[in-house]
Amino acid sequence: MSQGQWYPPEWPDRIRALAAGELTAATPRRAATVMLLRDPAPRAATSGPVVHMLRRRTSMAFAGGAYAYPGGGVDPRDDDRLIGWAGPSLERWAARLGVATVTEAQAVVCAAVRETFEEAGVLLAGESAGTVVGDTTGADWEADREALVARDLSFAEFLDRRGLLLRSDLLAAWARWITPEFEPRRYDTWFFLAALPEGQRTRAVSTEADRTVWIAPAEAARRYDLGELLMMPPTVSTLRALTPYRTAAEALGAADVQDLTPVLAQARLEGEELVLSWPGHDEFTKHVPTAAERSTGESGGAG
Repeated sequence: MSQGQWYPPEWPDRIRALAAGELTAATPRRAATVMLLRDPAPRAATSGPVVHMLRRRTSMAFAGGAYAYPGGGVDPRDDDRLIGWAGPSLERWAARLGVATVTEAQAVVCAAVRETFEEAGVLLAGESAGTVVGDTTGADWEADREALVARDLSFAEFLDRRGLLLRSDLLAAWARWITPEFEPRRYDTWFFLAALPEGQRTRAVSTEADRTVWIAPAEAARRYDLGELLMMPPTVSTLRALTPYRTAAEALGAADVQDLTPVLAQARLEGEELVLSWPGHDEFTKHVPTAAERSTGESGGAG
């Protein structure tokens, strides 16, 4: 198993409880996360695009110290009313995301754009279908960003106030992962790609992160393999999938053929072990000793 893989220590007991019918799976909350890409500077050491990543604060109960992308849960208010929209229709987005209604598609895409602004200071919106805002570092932008984070302002209200259209054409859906059934906090998360708009720059503004970095996907995966960077399986998988592409535009162009079938971890008993696996992603398979095996003094745990 790769040394940088993150597993909560309580997983073995929760897996056993689920297998025994003693645990009721929580309903996953809709969420979105964005792999923000930019091409490297001329004469840079890397030959392909770099991705913006955050390190979650080590004090956080869930995945503390793990590297991830900007993202978070859907705000239910983003289902409530239609907003200024540019790019593919909501019907096309609903079909691509595999959701039943256009309002749900809007809410997921809104979450992707809103969370990128909240956690990285980058806004995928413009005054028209062919424009995108420039510098968002001013005090007025920061006040709106903080209001969005506090949920004092909905994303629809924010766009209306500024006369902006959400540029859904600047996003591309890439993958979908659902938190395992034995987790108390579960998310149904869509992973998107986007290129850093010209004139904008990322900012370390997330209250959930203590470090940000632009890094080549192959380098991030290599450092995960060495145990230098801590990550969860969806992060590692999406990083590996980005490594063949030479530019951000090339990666975005490949998004339409990516499989959005949800990836959901499975846990099963095999003899004296619990086996945790993600279908189609064998590198993350984990063998956990059962309670009976642990009582004999053999090593256990989920890390």
